[in-house]
Amino acid sequence: MTFFALGVNHHTATVELRERIAFNATRLSELLLVQSKQDVLSDLVVVSTCNRTEVYANADSAQVLLEWLANTNGVAVSELSNHVYCHEDIQAVSHLMRVASGLDSLMLGEPQILGQVKSALSLAKTQGTVSSSLNRIFDYAFYAAKRVRSETAVGSHAVSMGYAVAQLAHQVFSHPEKLVVLMMAAGEMNSLVAKHMADMGVAKILICNRGVERAQLLAAELESSVDVEIIPFSDLEKNLHRADVISSCTGSLHQVIEFNAVKAALKRRRYQQMLLVDLAVPRDIDPKVDVLDGVYLYGVDDLQTVIDENLAQRRQAAVEAEVMVNQLAMQLVSHQKLRHAGGVIGAYRDAGHHIQQKELALALQQIESGEDVTEVMQNFAHRLTNKLMHPTSILLREAVKEDEPEYFEWLKTHLQQILRDGRSNKHSN
Repeated sequence: MTFFALGVNHHTATVELRERIAFNATRLSELLLVQSKQDVLSDLVVVSTCNRTEVYANADSAQVLLEWLANTNGVAVSELSNHVYCHEDIQAVSHLMRVASGLDSLMLGEPQILGQVKSALSLAKTQGTVSSSLNRIFDYAFYAAKRVRSETAVGSHAVSMGYAVAQLAHQVFSHPEKLVVLMMAAGEMNSLVAKHMADMGVAKILICNRGVERAQLLAAELESSVDVEIIPFSDLEKNLHRADVISSCTGSLHQVIEFNAVKAALKRRRYQQMLLVDLAVPRDIDPKVDVLDGVYLYGVDDLQTVIDENLAQRRQAAVEAEVMVNQLAMQLVSHQKLRHAGGVIGAYRDAGHHIQQKELALALQQIESGEDVTEVMQNFAHRLTNKLMHPTSILLREAVKEDEPEYFEWLKTHLQQILRDGRSNKHSN
């Protein structure tokens, strides 16, 4: 069996094709359960996100994976083959490590992919399509991702608006768990900000939106991880003083947070500091609030500058991370080879022991029957040596036939060392 990684991602396929071969958890669960009972391709994990669908498997050939991925999604193999990439053994291990570490993501270093890969493995385990060998590979990939996160700067710099806002809040306030955050509008951008804030562990999120329905939808997404309150748009100014952090992205043609309103809120807060982030174009927040003591105002251009700088730092750190991943992939493959070699060596030693016991029993029987002891022992040594050396002689002949000079030289060197050690032991005795 060979370890393969086969799939498509944002580099190789359009979003239309990625949609056609994407799996939701329910359907994938059913497919894996069926596959677990098959003789072919029963050892696999499928990672399916908005940016990639990949099959990781121990299999006889990559063609089996390609056909399974195409057939289960009703896509012609010929069509899919023009967009898939396929890696095997050490390259497949390296690819899995790069994916888990966020090095192969659309947003370099993004942390969500690690959780998605872990969920994919968990689902496959539940449905019975993960062998101990495949599980070891994934465990080592998670170890590699942890090393990349802790020993490089790939994931330490904000490279999305939502993440950047959360990082700003963390820099301005020493206790994020005490923060009250006001989301001014509940659109896509502020939804991402709110989710990052919830992940950071803030105390409460206030949602203020012109339409209640969208506010309720966002609240429903957040309420399992943070305390959420919806406030009417008409009550915005009454609630400004409650917010330590305000993220605004309304799409309004006019400013919705005015200078005097912020000034009044500061007074009610007894001038405790506030972070205001204006993600809207045109701007939602009166830029003059920046002159108020205790107010930190950031606009979308400010954040973009920070993101561009951080992305450059991530790319630089990614070079170091790539080297680390390649080294760890080589280590895993070496460990697997040693594990496999250990079994072969053990079997070889067992066979040698069996030959020894068989020849020894024959020699003892001959001695008991009255044959000359010296002649019996000479014959015993001759037969035992010939039988033990026969496999090595075959390997040497095959190395010469196959024109493998490096392998032949390696064998010759080690055999010479064994002979020298044997002579040294003989003289010392």
